[in-house]
Amino acid sequence: MVAQRLGLGLLVLLAVSLIIFLGVELLPGDLAQAILGQAATPETLAAFRKELRLDLPMHIRYLEWLFNILQGDFGRSLANGREISELIGVRLGNTLFLALFSAVIAVPLSLTLGILAAMYRNSWYDRAVNIVTLSSISFPEFFIAYILIFVFSINLGWLPSLSNVSPETPFWQRIFLLLLPALTLTLVVVAHMMRMTRAAIINLLASPYIEMANLKGMSRARVILHHALPNAWAPIVNVVVINLAYLIVGVVIVEVVFVYPGLGQLIVDSVQKRDIPVVQACSIIFAATYIVLNLTADILSIVTNPRLLHPR
Repeated sequence: MVAQRLGLGLLVLLAVSLIIFLGVELLPGDLAQAILGQAATPETLAAFRKELRLDLPMHIRYLEWLFNILQGDFGRSLANGREISELIGVRLGNTLFLALFSAVIAVPLSLTLGILAAMYRNSWYDRAVNIVTLSSISFPEFFIAYILIFVFSINLGWLPSLSNVSPETPFWQRIFLLLLPALTLTLVVVAHMMRMTRAAIINLLASPYIEMANLKGMSRARVILHHALPNAWAPIVNVVVINLAYLIVGVVIVEVVFVYPGLGQLIVDSVQKRDIPVVQACSIIFAATYIVLNLTADILSIVTNPRLLHPR
């Protein structure tokens, strides 16, 4: 079953690479004309198209692009001539750092809120947490980001509104600069994980072994933590990993709002400059990351569910 999931993941990644390439190829306008400008002569345009290999058939260019990516060669940026792998390296590290920092906050917070909501089901705490989390997930990321900037940066002056870091930025200063972006992403994803944790535990509370534990006089906290929670890990792990995928590929808007030099900011800048090779490289990295983490979620759900791991 795991091998089947891996094979399907490779097919999906191949299909996504084709969609990315065709999506860029079918954009209106002439790439060479857009880069060189209206004053370029036909000879200059022809030479530039040959340099970009735009004179080759589309399927040949796709196969060359795919083969180069498999070798780790993303080509060169049209904007500055630098290697795309060099541009992506630092930016991808920044995006992964922001996603990891957000996950360190969001995952324990979501599990704690979900477990407490299951323990005190239908109480004022349960209703309040549901209202707050559902409200936060109902707003788009940029709206939450601007609200946090207005409160914590403009009114209170506690946190910076920009997260412009560099490789030389010390670790704790980087953490301080990333507090607002991480808080924004946490508010966006915490509802999914919290509600799945709550629902998975509540679904098990009517099971016979839970009733037996209650009849033995065990405390509600012990019943949930030691009996219900271990058997509820499959759906919880699944939704946690899927939200981790979102934290990596869904940071584009957050990075733009906070001017954070990550992969999302790079792809937006490249679209504005019409730097097509960089856009393609960033898109395939985002797609591969999302597919890999979704595969991880599927595999973990199989491993943590004995009925899937040992089917009759």
